Amino acid sequence: MVGSRFLVFVFVVVAFYSNSLIATDIDLNYFKEEDAIIDKFTGEGEFRSMEDMEKLVGSLPEIPNYKHYNYEEMVKNLQDMANAFPKLTHLYSIGRSVEGRELWVLAISRNPKVHTFGVPEVKYVANMHGDETTCLNLMLWLAWTLLNEAERNPWIGQMLDRTRIHLMPSMNPDGWEQSLRKDPVRRGRTNAHDVDLNRNFPSRFPLKPRPAPEPETLAVMRWSQEIPFVLSANFHGGTALVNYPWDDSDVIQSGSRYNPSPDNALFVRLSYTYARAHERMWKPGPRCVTEDQEHPADPKRGIINGAYWYIVSGGMQDWIYLHTNGFEVTVETNCVKDSPKSDLRRLWIENRYALLHYIHAAQHAISGRVYDEETNEPLPGTLIRVDEQAKSVTSFEGGEYWRLLNIGEYEVLYTHPGYTPVVKKVKLTRDARSQRIDVALRKLGDSTESSPNPSMDQWLLEVLPKKIAKAVKLVTNELGGAVSTLTSLFC
Repeated sequence: MVGSRFLVFVFVVVAFYSNSLIATDIDLNYFKEEDAIIDKFTGEGEFRSMEDMEKLVGSLPEIPNYKHYNYEEMVKNLQDMANAFPKLTHLYSIGRSVEGRELWVLAISRNPKVHTFGVPEVKYVANMHGDETTCLNLMLWLAWTLLNEAERNPWIGQMLDRTRIHLMPSMNPDGWEQSLRKDPVRRGRTNAHDVDLNRNFPSRFPLKPRPAPEPETLAVMRWSQEIPFVLSANFHGGTALVNYPWDDSDVIQSGSRYNPSPDNALFVRLSYTYARAHERMWKPGPRCVTEDQEHPADPKRGIINGAYWYIVSGGMQDWIYLHTNGFEVTVETNCVKDSPKSDLRRLWIENRYALLHYIHAAQHAISGRVYDEETNEPLPGTLIRVDEQAKSVTSFEGGEYWRLLNIGEYEVLYTHPGYTPVVKKVKLTRDARSQRIDVALRKLGDSTESSPNPSMDQWLLEVLPKKIAKAVKLVTNELGGAVSTLTSLFC
């Protein structure tokens, strides 16, 4: 009897640690796995091509003037749009750069000034590397298109009914201004303190002692936690692809290594949502127009795991995934960081429907309100966990929550200190891509009954730890010090 109990204990411990090792091992079938995920979601109708989007959305008006801007011109452009469309816009600053420039954001929605219950928040951030200027232009042209089409285009009008969109054209205005001066030493990639902002966020695995977060970084961190963003993307230049978490690695500190997050399938879908609606990003073959601009590790379907491309510690998208409710990818919009004016129209046409398609993905979620069963008071701070996935989201003001999900069946666990956990079963389909689930939680002590059939999450969180503790105690009592030797082998 003792032997069988001992074997059960060993099996549990070995299985746990073996799975951990497998999850962090190099996956030589990376592209095969990614292709399988893309093919699955393609079969489920999750993606639209640029041509599909044009049929769905309709043709979009020509931008009046394809040009590059300086900081003052960008600010005037934003102010002009805010003044022309006061009911659809809210122009605000999240802070200042090192040299004192405002970090402007233009919010666009039917109710742009405040969060509306049931309306997801989406943000786009561009130009965090100041010398990558084309993506800044895309943000201004996207804003112009949304505002001018709000009353003329039913698809865009409905998007503004159902989404609040925050556009930050430049996270690094100091570097941007430096790049405009064509300084051969300070090219503008970094901020005024010569810090790369996409290596400046707090990291799980810092490669070396890091400077404290810069003013621009701190401003984005505060902003990302003050507003309950569901979905976001940050925009760069240098190639044409989308990369997704993780960017970092705990095993090696340079080079590349496949490092998928617990929400890998979701990130693959979100990334390909953008790439497939781009004119050419998704196509096999070179990423860029000329061979001398090719990166040897560029993928051939337009998306790539960040760390598999090259390892980045302190990147923004990893921090967003770890410390907010949001999911973020990084979009490389074009091969030339500072594209000539003659290329700007083509680059807008390539990206415009992808920008819209990605925003629409914020609707593919479960959402609702968590509240006290007796008082009906909202319960902000409730943890919402889906199956065994590591990413939990937290309900915010009003008890509201949003959790992006792929098509499938899920068990969703709702937990709040002082309340009995609740599990809800959810099924999302192609025809029912979102679902509202309001959840009432009962205070502990209101009922002493526990569920006779706990869910997998309840079993993992509540039952399994007790069983392991009991097994450890039993083995310790019957085998003495042998178990400590066993434990030292695994812990």
